[in-house]
Amino acid sequence: MSSLQGKTLFITGASRGIGLAIALRAARDGANVVIAAKSDVPNPKLPGTIGDAARAVEAAGGQALAVKCDIREEESVAAAVAAAVDRFGGIDMLINNASAIWLRGALDTPMKRFDLMMGVNARGTFLCAQQCLPALLKSSQPHILTLAPPLNLNPKWFAQHTAYTMAKYGMSMATLGLAAEFQSQGININALWPKTVIQTAALNMIPGINLSGCRTPEIVADAAHAILSQPKGSQTGQFLIDEDVLRAHGHTDFSGYAVDPLSPLTPDLFLD
Repeated sequence: MSSLQGKTLFITGASRGIGLAIALRAARDGANVVIAAKSDVPNPKLPGTIGDAARAVEAAGGQALAVKCDIREEESVAAAVAAAVDRFGGIDMLINNASAIWLRGALDTPMKRFDLMMGVNARGTFLCAQQCLPALLKSSQPHILTLAPPLNLNPKWFAQHTAYTMAKYGMSMATLGLAAEFQSQGININALWPKTVIQTAALNMIPGINLSGCRTPEIVADAAHAILSQPKGSQTGQFLIDEDVLRAHGHTDFSGYAVDPLSPLTPDLFLD
């Protein structure tokens, strides 16, 4: 598998969780990592800041740039992208990791929460891609990788949380559309989704989740690394599952990713 040494990754929501795990995996190769997130001061409910993440990236062997960025705001994203290009000379890979979640039914979904999910998930994903594309088109190994599920129209994935499903599928549709639009330019534009629920600090705030049945963020990070290591124009428009990606690269033992190897795994949403 090739290395990401010297490549520049722009990762949204990278101050914690899956985004941070992807950042640290790339850092071990010697990559440049742009930590683009809103968390610039400590939050007692959600540990981790962009500064903390940047220091962890550098400790792991990478170069880091911490940028406070609200991906709902065009000016904020444009400034973050400009700072990344100024610091590292370009952007090779965009990882759309930032996402908002609200697993409630229609009558229990305030429109403020609906707008937040649409703004972060659907609009934010499209906006970050739009702003990064000029730099990506100049890269020798361009990728957009979005943490989004396969488009599954089984009504059961809408019945309990229509608003979240709409917002999350907005990320999936952005992947599908942009992959088709930019296929001729060789940009690999794909989606990645975990087979099981992933334990993160944000997940701890959602009641009713069986944390012992989760896997750690490192499985998604290792799968993302395998995808991002592929050459220009090699794979695009695909909805990939973390375990399937790693199996294709020769991995057969996933027990090390389990929070509790003795507990049955909890399948993630949107996978029948």
